[in-house]
Amino acid sequence: MKVLICDAISKDAVLGLKGLGVEVVENTSIEKEELAGIIADYDGVIIRSRTKIRKDLIDAAAGKLSFIVRAGVGLDNIDAEYAREKGIEVLNTPEASTNGVAELAVAHMLALLRHIPQATASMKNGNWPKKEFKGNELGSCTVGIVGLGRIGRRTAELVQGFGSRVIGYDPYVKEVQGINIKMVETEELLSSSDIVSLHLPHTDETHYLIDEEALGKMKESAYLVNCARGGVIDEDALYNALKNGSIRGAALDVFEVEPPTDLKLMKLDNFICTPHLGAQAVESTSRVGEEVVKKVAAKL
Repeated sequence: MKVLICDAISKDAVLGLKGLGVEVVENTSIEKEELAGIIADYDGVIIRSRTKIRKDLIDAAAGKLSFIVRAGVGLDNIDAEYAREKGIEVLNTPEASTNGVAELAVAHMLALLRHIPQATASMKNGNWPKKEFKGNELGSCTVGIVGLGRIGRRTAELVQGFGSRVIGYDPYVKEVQGINIKMVETEELLSSSDIVSLHLPHTDETHYLIDEEALGKMKESAYLVNCARGGVIDEDALYNALKNGSIRGAALDVFEVEPPTDLKLMKLDNFICTPHLGAQAVESTSRVGEEVVKKVAAKL
């Protein structure tokens, strides 16, 4: 079996694949045009979020490719249904990075509530802004979670550990077992939450789910957190809402274009961000790698 690794995975995972007797080729900076020319040479490809496997690449595989492994949770960067129609199995590692992404979402909530990035920047400029950055406790907040898959549920568990009240919306989930979440419609979630945290894929259905109208339904004192996928938020509408004080602040780990080319959000004091670090924890990366090796071993 010959496998192409298109995005970086752990060294242990690469060694594990080689230990299975798989011929492994790493090209973690490969672009679409080059991939289209060589994808038919491989039995399988391993990707993360950077590489997109769309219909044209699936057609270019010319019947040779038998599986795609997405080292991570979502499959929105793969035309998965089309791949399956062509006889290509699509696999992912849904549980491996759950905790890492959920913890980052909570970290962003705490950073927003306690103004940690702004206070750090002020101190680095020689100030002692003790009275300027009075914040709020996470335990006093109502956290609204949009999307109650593995990561959304784990985020709910974590914030409840702080004492937060949790409400949730997911059109495909009627009830969450084992966690005290009040299920509501989107309008109530937006208007009632002190923090809105997004945990859903980017699809035609969710594109710009958080737009000018949705932002207008949020409290002026509320915060928005997105550690899920870019394109779920209309970033122009978010910029206007933050600049005009329609909401208090926002934290993004993901952007519609990555790296972002429009940097106007970065200039706002009430906006903080990270460069798609959700699964970039040592433990998450290790678990993802282990799951990738297991998936390929099963194919063998």
